[in-house]
Amino acid sequence: MTQPPQLTDEQRRLALEKAAEARRVRAEVKELLKTGSLRLAELFERAENDDLVAGLKVESLIASMPGTGKIKAKRLMQSVGIADNRRIRGLGEKQKEALLAEFS
Repeated sequence: MTQPPQLTDEQRRLALEKAAEARRVRAEVKELLKTGSLRLAELFERAENDDLVAGLKVESLIASMPGTGKIKAKRLMQSVGIADNRRIRGLGEKQKEALLAEFS
């Protein structure tokens, strides 16, 4: 196994801030989906320009939709053919269409 890169204290602090910002943005997006303030189609459009949103895991995204939990999210992903570790940026057009059809 290779060793992780040696970071200065400043680099480590900046990386931690960047990670915290990503978690905050993704949690905000999931909350907006849960409350219905953000539609799935709008999220896909936003993910095209926002790397933080594009890095959101699809399973987490589906589980945050109203009326959907982790089990239903896994079953839906299997039926559509989406891998467990897939992120929004990695979805194909047919997969996006299937998710939009499911939640519209």
